[in-house]
Amino acid sequence: MSNPVEQKIIALREQIKQHNKNYYTYDKPVITDSEYDRLLGQLKQLENDYPQFLTTDSPSQKVGGTVLDKFIKVQHEVPMLSLDNVFNSEDLADFVERVNKRLSLTTELTFCAEPKLDGLAISLLYQKGYLIRAATRGDGNIGEDVTNNVKTIQNIPHILTGKNIPDVIEIRGEVVMPMDAFKQYNLIAAKNGDKCFVNPRNAAAGSLRQLDSKITANRPLAFYSYGIGLIKNADLPNSHYQRLLQLKQWGLPVTNEIKIKTGLQGCLDYYQFLLAARDTLPYEIDGIVYKVDDISLQQQLGFISRAPRWAIAHKFPAQEEQTRLLDVEFQVGRTGAITPVAILEPVFVGGVNISRASLHNNDEIQRLGIKIGDTVVVRRAADVIPQISGSLSEHSPSAKPIIFPTHCPVCHSEIERIEGEAVARCSGGLYCAAQRKEAIQYFASRKAMNIDGLGEKVVDLLVDENLINTPADLFLLKAEQLIGLDRMGPKKAENIINAINKSKKTSFAKFLLALGIREVGEATARNLAEHFLTLDALKKANIDDLQEVDDVGEIVAKHVQYFFRQAHNLEVIDALLEAGVQWPILQAKQQHTLPLANKTYVLTGTLSKMKRSEAKASLQALGAKVSGSVSSKTDTVVAGEAAGSKLIKAQDLKINIINEDELIALLELYSK
Repeated sequence: MSNPVEQKIIALREQIKQHNKNYYTYDKPVITDSEYDRLLGQLKQLENDYPQFLTTDSPSQKVGGTVLDKFIKVQHEVPMLSLDNVFNSEDLADFVERVNKRLSLTTELTFCAEPKLDGLAISLLYQKGYLIRAATRGDGNIGEDVTNNVKTIQNIPHILTGKNIPDVIEIRGEVVMPMDAFKQYNLIAAKNGDKCFVNPRNAAAGSLRQLDSKITANRPLAFYSYGIGLIKNADLPNSHYQRLLQLKQWGLPVTNEIKIKTGLQGCLDYYQFLLAARDTLPYEIDGIVYKVDDISLQQQLGFISRAPRWAIAHKFPAQEEQTRLLDVEFQVGRTGAITPVAILEPVFVGGVNISRASLHNNDEIQRLGIKIGDTVVVRRAADVIPQISGSLSEHSPSAKPIIFPTHCPVCHSEIERIEGEAVARCSGGLYCAAQRKEAIQYFASRKAMNIDGLGEKVVDLLVDENLINTPADLFLLKAEQLIGLDRMGPKKAENIINAINKSKKTSFAKFLLALGIREVGEATARNLAEHFLTLDALKKANIDDLQEVDDVGEIVAKHVQYFFRQAHNLEVIDALLEAGVQWPILQAKQQHTLPLANKTYVLTGTLSKMKRSEAKASLQALGAKVSGSVSSKTDTVVAGEAAGSKLIKAQDLKINIINEDELIALLELYSK
């Protein structure tokens, strides 16, 4: 039986080889970068402690993955090696000490410090200044020919410009998908029902390794140079930093963040600087690369099997980790917004333990395609709220779908989801405990019931002390209940009670506004009051009835209908009326003598001879109602240029349709 340590090393190697294939060859990683780094670190440590088990085919001795057969193979004349990693200042100090000792230096070394871009390594071969070939890194010795795809990347020059261009030069760099482009791409993909990328690196690799270059051309990729491989007949500086500046002069992109740093402390200072700036950069980075700047010293230091001795990657703390999605809870915000929250198997991300993460809304759940029980990627950039950025596994047979509730988990009122809106909301605004403070504050506000002295702090105090649960409870308060509360003396308590009692006499419009119905502001509340005259009539109104009101479209009509069909909301309204809230009875406007009285008009399309507001005002002056939508109760539709769905609906309902000239003639006729 083989040694247990050797067995563990063999198992780690097989595991890492499979992850290399998933990551480099298929662009479909099933673990996070940080988890991969840990596995590779374990293997290196074991091989270091037990060198008798080290073999040349170990992943610790190799670069990247295999080359896919669908691509033409490219032999790199100068191998494209990987980099060794360090994860803390102590290990970086060890690297600097090793380099100094090997070079027998007594002075501090100068390093070129560069952001470590998280993308796909690429080699660009130029002859006489012309781009003739592009290849992936592959396994470091053999890569894939992706020339046609690379030529679609906008910031890669096909011809170098400037002076002293070498006969042959091979530029090494990274292809990335910039952060803004990545987010925009995923938004469009989700909208179209296409697959979304888990991260920008995966997006760049998957986009570049396409057999059809037209697909690559439609992906927002960018390239940044970080070094030179093969070179012939060239007179270049002896400084790595200066060589990068020379590449920039020839038209090749180089990141703006490259810097010259001296000694260990200079490198550590740069690390802190770039770590702080990480989330403001246009591209994703996962660390810093320090390279001995002097090229002759680089050559003196040479290479080990898979990495140069003169460079090291200083990795940032992981912003992404993987864990298991245990469950999803649905929280109700102060405004009724329903937010799904992922319950996670605790995981350490970005310096903190994470056990919960926002899933934002139902659209995001559908975009991610995740289920309860999945292995997911949790991301925490800077100090932002952790969120799930993707799934790393196929759904297991035991995985459960995430079902968005139809009723509020707090008050059981209907959840309102308007088509085209991402946020779903509880419609029990007057009753829902989660919305209690917000609803009461709005009810008492100056433009609504105007209860003087009942500001945010007082409302919070009354709710926290369980003195009020709904706006109706305000009218049951007694002064003695308030006296003794924080900063509440007899005089202030009496003033608040007097203000509450005074507010009982209001107007129908202000009462409707105070109910806090979504998107019903002062003007809409006034229009609803003047149109329906009574609360009972408004309660009974259907969508078509509501849309006959000025400035009430389909969405606002749905908000109103949702609100009045919640039993709990009606209970609170009844309690308010029983408490004595009242308003003068409204009378219908005397418009029956006007020529267009009781006629409903709809304006659609573009009017060229008069403004729509003028047309609306003129029709209303003649007694007409001007609605925002077409219904069976519409009498006439005025169709301007480029009239759309409203015109089609009017035609389907066989409603009278007139053009702008006919409208003008009508207005002139009745204006005489």
